[in-house]
Amino acid sequence: MSFAMRLSIAAALVAVAVQTVLPRTAYAQLKPDVPLVCDLCDAWNKDVTPVKRFGNTYTVGTDGLSSVLVTSSAGHVLLDGALPQSAALIDQHIRALGFRTEDIKLILVSHGHYDHAGGVNALQRLSGARVGGSPSTATALRMGTITPDDPQAGFGVEANRFPKVSNVEDLADGQVLRVGDIAITVHHVPSHAPGSTAYTWRSCEGTDCRNVVYADSLTSVAAPGFRFSDDPARVATFRKSIAKVAALPCDILIAPHPSFAVGKTCKTYAADGEARLDQRLADEKKK
Repeated sequence: MSFAMRLSIAAALVAVAVQTVLPRTAYAQLKPDVPLVCDLCDAWNKDVTPVKRFGNTYTVGTDGLSSVLVTSSAGHVLLDGALPQSAALIDQHIRALGFRTEDIKLILVSHGHYDHAGGVNALQRLSGARVGGSPSTATALRMGTITPDDPQAGFGVEANRFPKVSNVEDLADGQVLRVGDIAITVHHVPSHAPGSTAYTWRSCEGTDCRNVVYADSLTSVAAPGFRFSDDPARVATFRKSIAKVAALPCDILIAPHPSFAVGKTCKTYAADGEARLDQRLADEKKK
């Protein structure tokens, strides 16, 4: 055997050895955006184990912020992206369940606040997914901050800042979005935010199918100086949204803040939201 041939074989063996020893990345790497700093961010972003809720529905978010994965053989849907620093955990959770973040085809957003929309940009960048929200939510996503008519706008643009999202679709009330055999219906429920949205779909295990509701927050949180009672039309719209959530077909309830839905049905979740609104209005009358 010639020296040149022996050298060629040795080089080939070295290449095989390197490939065997060095780990190879089998998937695209998420590039996170700059983390946000807020009073509750660390607590909200505490890691938890992802959970199969039923059928093809999984919760893949953090301890204080929901992100929901709905899977199909033709691609997946993700609802909400939590904080910018949550995106890496969401990506890890999806992979821990045996799925690929790159297979997400559609990302839906409950409302355009930094604690639910913050991670969407990084997750869209990795997956190339379409992103959608109600017209008001879509506007907030494009701006990278909440809209001026939001009850929390008084905290300021910078306090509400999150990474802007490109190529966002405005979703109509009642619109049905499909990915593979997933069919998700859009329900505008302006309340906590002007663009608040609930999403509904069915998940099945064999012939056992359940109605799943991702119901947006119904809390009447606002910046100092904002008064719901100064806008009767807003209050009336808020109450209609509460009634709309209560009437949704609802076997499994998931909320953007997971603890808000624990032990609740859509009806009791809505009743809690109405009680909070009533208390808020009563408190405003005292000032």
